[in-house]
Amino acid sequence: MATAAAQTAEKESFEALLEESLGNTETFEGTVVKGTVLSIDNDMVLIDVGLKSEGRVALKEFTVPGQPAELSPGDTVEVYVDRLEDRNGEAMLSREKAKREEAWTQLEKAYNDSQRVTGVIFGKVKGGFTVDLSGAVAFLPGSQVDIRPVRDISPLMHTPQPFQILKMDRSRGNIVVSRRAVLEESRAEARSELVANLKEGQVLQGVVKNITDYGAFVDLGGVDGLLHVTDIAWRRINHPSEALQIGQNVTVQVIRFNPETQRISLGMKQLEADPWEGVEAKYPVGAKFTGRVTNITDYGAFVELEPGIEGLVHVSEMSWTKKNVHPGKIVSTSQEVEVMVLDVDPVKRRISLGLKQCLENPWHGFADKFPIGTEIDGEVKNITEFGLFVGLPGDIDGMVHMSDISWNVPGEQAIQEYHKGDQVKVKVLDVDTEKERISLGIKQLEDDPMGGAAAAGVRKGAVVTCTVSAVNDNGIEVTVGDDSLTGFIRRSDLSRDRSEQRPDRFAVGEKVDAKVTQFDQKTRRLTLSIKAREVDEEKEAMAEYGSQDSGASLGDILGAALQKARANAEEAAKADDDK
Repeated sequence: MATAAAQTAEKESFEALLEESLGNTETFEGTVVKGTVLSIDNDMVLIDVGLKSEGRVALKEFTVPGQPAELSPGDTVEVYVDRLEDRNGEAMLSREKAKREEAWTQLEKAYNDSQRVTGVIFGKVKGGFTVDLSGAVAFLPGSQVDIRPVRDISPLMHTPQPFQILKMDRSRGNIVVSRRAVLEESRAEARSELVANLKEGQVLQGVVKNITDYGAFVDLGGVDGLLHVTDIAWRRINHPSEALQIGQNVTVQVIRFNPETQRISLGMKQLEADPWEGVEAKYPVGAKFTGRVTNITDYGAFVELEPGIEGLVHVSEMSWTKKNVHPGKIVSTSQEVEVMVLDVDPVKRRISLGLKQCLENPWHGFADKFPIGTEIDGEVKNITEFGLFVGLPGDIDGMVHMSDISWNVPGEQAIQEYHKGDQVKVKVLDVDTEKERISLGIKQLEDDPMGGAAAAGVRKGAVVTCTVSAVNDNGIEVTVGDDSLTGFIRRSDLSRDRSEQRPDRFAVGEKVDAKVTQFDQKTRRLTLSIKAREVDEEKEAMAEYGSQDSGASLGDILGAALQKARANAEEAAKADDDK
């Protein structure tokens, strides 16, 4: 009996222990427990976690990528119990899940306390990147990588760095983190410290963060300052990208700082010596230098004499002969040119330069080579309402005023006989080197017909023989002498007798005697009168043939005078025919 009772008690005790054991093991699933490493074989680790069977875990779950496993038999490790037994009767354990559970616990605490966590960006997914947070995988949106868009994220990959947890859901296994939030917070702290100690004239180190057309933004370590394009260097810089690039480390000086708006103006050239100091001594007026054309405008070209020193060659100082020409047709950008210093203003930081002063003045050369009175050939370059412009040696032009084209033909009419491109011979009348003017003449190539007329006795009051050249309603046009002089006899001056004052009674080529009543030196034209000649002849006849007591009638006197005049005219005509 005693033996049976003892067996029954032992059986009940064993069942109680088994039930207790099984009851405890049920709580193992889905938890992290500590176990002991029994052995390492074929990249698998055999671990005893106090259950009726051991479990196996892949050795790689205990390693860090790129490093060997530091694990030996007898080591205590934490693992996650996935299931108590698999089909082989072994416990299903996971080191990765254990780390993940541990990480989630720590991350939840950091999230609730608004603390930063350390992670490593290890992969790229749609819309962002994956981050390893000590075993837990988080999502990093692309907009949360940096304060400004990042073109290349490779330098940030596989490097431990702080993150801020924005959102997490353990049941779904979702974690969203931000690197930008950490940077903005750090930036705000650094900005406050920097701004508190900032003052004008301070020299700082910075990094070029962005480049625009008007300058570059430099990160001073939490706060940005503007480096204007005009403050980058003393020399001319058309665009900041000519001297700077994004990511470049630069040394800058604080030029202006507004504590209210917290705007910071920076400069780089202020850290270098001002090239304009002593500029008058370096570039005296009248001296010649070689420089480089840096910019061309409508009003001239800028020439760099040295880095930071530029002078302006005004369009009027670029060429002796090319007037009203755009500077871009005379010089080109980056061209090396020789210039002369015309004026220096160190206060306004301006230097006036001349390009043509380094070349021979063609006006002086022309005056020396072609003195007044020289006859030369040229081409009609342009025709204006007041004269002809003729191209001359030395690439300069001279002008023939319309009054110097012809002795006999009016200027307005004479100028119409010429066309652009005609080759003409001219005489140099005057050279004004100061005003850069050359006066030319065409009619001066021949003798003044009025001079010959004076020698031939053609003067006011003289009676000359004329040849009718044209018959008009208001009179007749005539030529005198060798046809070099022209004149006009008005209708009322054609005869003393009013009935004979008819132009149609004259024919072209007919010769008539007339008295010169006017000699216009300016228009080179004679005004004549047959009527005045007849009146003079009548007076002479009265004086020679008649008197109060002679008894001769006026008809007899006039008849004799007219007969004598007719005889003289016939004799003169016969003499002309014999010639």
